[in-house]
Amino acid sequence: MDKVVEWLLSGEPWVEYITRLDLLHQPETDGEVAAAKAKMIAHPKVAGLVAELQDWPGKVISSHKSAGQPFHKLAFLAGIGLTQNDPGISEISAKVLSHQSAEGPFTLSTNVPVHFGGSGKDEWAWALCDAPTLVYALAKFGLAQDVRVEKAVGYLAGLARSNGWPCVVSKELGKFRGPGRKDDPCPYATLIMLKVLQQFPKWKDSKEAHWGAESLLDLWSRSRIVHPYMFYMGTDFRKLKSPNIWYDILHVLDVLTKFPWLKSDPRLQEMAQLVAAKADGDGRYTAESVWQAWGEWDFGQKKQPSQWLTLLTLRALKRIA
Repeated sequence: MDKVVEWLLSGEPWVEYITRLDLLHQPETDGEVAAAKAKMIAHPKVAGLVAELQDWPGKVISSHKSAGQPFHKLAFLAGIGLTQNDPGISEISAKVLSHQSAEGPFTLSTNVPVHFGGSGKDEWAWALCDAPTLVYALAKFGLAQDVRVEKAVGYLAGLARSNGWPCVVSKELGKFRGPGRKDDPCPYATLIMLKVLQQFPKWKDSKEAHWGAESLLDLWSRSRIVHPYMFYMGTDFRKLKSPNIWYDILHVLDVLTKFPWLKSDPRLQEMAQLVAAKADGDGRYTAESVWQAWGEWDFGQKKQPSQWLTLLTLRALKRIA
């Protein structure tokens, strides 16, 4: 483990920064942590994402699964530790906050074709497969106590059912709904809603969080026979992949291991064991599937171990060891 940590500390600054915080538990005030963050902020890849998102919200959404979508890049920046105090983030946050629906969720420029139940026009709208990601990013940036963000998370949490979160869209999107039964939970919406609730003390141990966590673990235990909204937990789901954008095993493991009450759950332990077994002889992990939009990052290739992917995996496994 010590050799792996040394390897991580020699990596890109976002790898070093999160390793120091989450594996070594060094405080933000530590000089090495501060130096790593400064290098991260100045790094061309990170600075490039921040500059790109100044044009928020960018292109109209075509597919939520598209890894190059601006809202996925926003979540990545939040996940590596950027905040309102860092260059360019407050400007992006202000643009996200400026498009809040009457219900509470923040909206994106969207176009749903008429034959899918939408208007076929560009309009500001939200869906449970994007709205939670915006709230997650804003909360991670340091805006969890902003009344607008609190309104958004309250509304979204209120959409939960005893089996998780369903497929829900704003009124602007008409009758659009994913390919599933109305009574089924949407696994992806449930996953990213759990990710959101963890950012708020009021919600992280709520009945809604327990419902959602149980929903995902139940789907795991019945993965061979139950595939709501065509979200499978099969071969592709079980491949290591980063960043945590869609519905895959590392994303689910990363979220569920943050709930203390699940630490000894045999279903979560089974998922963790499956992931742990993918390590090479040096305890490092290599991506088994990649997002082409992130091909220039170390986790965007499958030829050699990825420091970022290894960090995410070790962090999740450590929480329930």
